[in-house]
Amino acid sequence: MEGEVFTLMRGTSPLLLSQPHAGQEIPVSIERRLTDAAKAKPDTDWHIDRLYQQMAEELDATVVTAHFSRYVIDLNRDPDGVSLYPGQNVTELCPTTLFDNAKLYLDGLEPDIEEIETRRGVFWQPYHDVLAEEIERIKAQHGYVLLYDCHSIRSVLPRFFEGRLPTLNIGTGDGISADASLTEAVEKIASTSPYSHALNGRFKGGFITRHYGDPANNIQALQMELAQEDYMSEKAPFSYLPEKATALQPTLKQILETLLDYGRKRLAT
Repeated sequence: MEGEVFTLMRGTSPLLLSQPHAGQEIPVSIERRLTDAAKAKPDTDWHIDRLYQQMAEELDATVVTAHFSRYVIDLNRDPDGVSLYPGQNVTELCPTTLFDNAKLYLDGLEPDIEEIETRRGVFWQPYHDVLAEEIERIKAQHGYVLLYDCHSIRSVLPRFFEGRLPTLNIGTGDGISADASLTEAVEKIASTSPYSHALNGRFKGGFITRHYGDPANNIQALQMELAQEDYMSEKAPFSYLPEKATALQPTLKQILETLLDYGRKRLAT
């Protein structure tokens, strides 16, 4: 393993931000087997940590940020390889294609079952161990947890959806990971913002949201998938666009504040 698997910024509020696809690091032993297109890492959740950093600090949130690329292993997939969207086109636990269906690996150099299992232990497990530990810590301190999974994706990807993706894509696993009243409060912010939105549309929340969300035990989990066009350039070198980001951040912060308000009013014991 090269470097630490994640960064943990621990806050004291009940808000926990997970950033599983922010990482860009790829071990040399893997990178040398990738196609040139894959080495550019176009499917990264670019700048997602930068986008949320200031508001996370202001709201005293705990933030867990992955260091390694989703091409090494996808931290938001079931470790047993179970599809999140049966019948739809999805990527694997250890992806072998880019989002545009191009090859990720040079011919014959894809990971085998043994290598995938090793990557699970080295990269996937530590990230989920720290998430579980922080959820337990926050729950012990506050009596409830507000887990917000931060994601972004290119706004046009025919492989996964038709047309242009809404800016704000809220996912709760069709209602299993968060209270309906909390989801309604978040959707109200989205619907009154300058941005388009969808609730449990193409992106319903990945493994993290569905696995850790447990409203009956006061663990509320929500995924936010952002259309990257609204805060960055979607073409290489995938630059952060401060003016667009600054315009989007108040809406995102208001959503995070809505989570905190809900926790104080409905969940605090």
